[in-house]
Amino acid sequence: MFDFKKDSPESVGIPSRCLLKFLERLQKKQIPMHSFLLMRHDTLIAEGYYAPYQKDTLHRMFSISKSFTSIAIGLLEAEGKLSLDDPIVRYFPDKVPSNVHPWIAEMTIRDMLMMRTCHASTTYKVNMKNDWVESFFTVPPTHPSGKLFHYDTSSAHTLCALVERLSGMSMLDYLKQKLSVLELSSESYMLTDPFGISMGGSGLVALPSDLLKFGYLLAHNGNINGKQLVPASYIKTAASYLSDTRITAPLPSEACGYGYQIWRSEKNGFVCYGMGGQFIHYLPDYDLLFVTTADTQGLAGGNQLIYDALYDEILPYIQANPLPEDQKSHTELLSVLSSLAISPLDNGSSTAPAVSHILGKRYVFEKNDGEFADFTVDFTNDEGCFTFTLHDQTCSIHFGFGKLVCGQFPIYDQKYAASGIWVSENTLYVRAHIMDAFVGSVHFEVVFGESDVTVFMKKQEESLFGEFQGHLFGTIG
Repeated sequence: MFDFKKDSPESVGIPSRCLLKFLERLQKKQIPMHSFLLMRHDTLIAEGYYAPYQKDTLHRMFSISKSFTSIAIGLLEAEGKLSLDDPIVRYFPDKVPSNVHPWIAEMTIRDMLMMRTCHASTTYKVNMKNDWVESFFTVPPTHPSGKLFHYDTSSAHTLCALVERLSGMSMLDYLKQKLSVLELSSESYMLTDPFGISMGGSGLVALPSDLLKFGYLLAHNGNINGKQLVPASYIKTAASYLSDTRITAPLPSEACGYGYQIWRSEKNGFVCYGMGGQFIHYLPDYDLLFVTTADTQGLAGGNQLIYDALYDEILPYIQANPLPEDQKSHTELLSVLSSLAISPLDNGSSTAPAVSHILGKRYVFEKNDGEFADFTVDFTNDEGCFTFTLHDQTCSIHFGFGKLVCGQFPIYDQKYAASGIWVSENTLYVRAHIMDAFVGSVHFEVVFGESDVTVFMKKQEESLFGEFQGHLFGTIG
């Protein structure tokens, strides 16, 4: 069984109290963390999961998928099934039009790995009903390939399609086979596009421990227990500075360069990065491997807040040699790690004067694009429930006051955890964390009048929940 040695932070030169300050800082900044794992010198020194997430809860990893795709390409190159300098059109004659643009015809696999394609953005988003891979060859390019860094998820998606063509299996199954010693979780999977191709740019759904194992592979340049699983030269190049990212980077930690589907980071490190705070961050100068899952969507600068907490609260205190054991701090750390939880909404009230005159009332919405028909709300002790009709279906969303209540989000059947607060005597705010194959949140602001209700909905999720966006107005009916 593939597993990691576990010990105290002090055993590898890190004070437990620094990790406590790190976790406290994330809590004070109200960052919706989902998991945190820290390893030094191949020793796992901290591991925590924010309830209702648990160790065995699958999580969408978004663009960390790109780094998995990169390693699959490196493995195929080692097998002699491709060269990084091959034009990508060579492998997709059925997708390439007869009048293909010369800039597309000249684009190489290496260009795609470095995000130096001839496209300025993701091509399949032009029309997501069309063949996603084919779009990479048909959408007009904006500039010659090999010149500029532009973040292009369709590049990784097409590379994943290439892996599946050449290997004859799904990309993740190919990686699980080639990297079998890592024992990546059997339940992990990849979402597919509407045409059956794994979403190699954003579709990985896996465990945080899978990220730690993958990071361990990269940190050891592909060598696990004396067996070279991936060519060391490929990993060293993939994690190096190949493309400049300063012009397009939204954060300081994304302005440090890019390799083959792997970011460079501050402090001379590299990062496999996924939207919303999914990180595999390795800092070779400290031999420190840092893994997180989270949902920072909608939180301005949220990813940088995670980076900065690591840089400020942990790195300055790392020592070269083991430290004396601090049993008190370590015991406290273990207690904190075992009791981590996503925080429910606070800074409001669990009761409001409005409750008495809205219980049992049915509100009928005016005609709206989302096809919401009616709405009721009920309260029982420290919980509440919205019930509404949407697309002719009766739907419910349960939420807690001062706690999270879990359920299956209607229409999309995604797991959620929700809480609510009264922000004024007649205004209720409810936040539902989406925690399934699609990660994000849906927010409701509900204002109750004497005989009417006004609802504002906002979703912070990339692909689904489009109905839960905008305004509704209803009257008692």
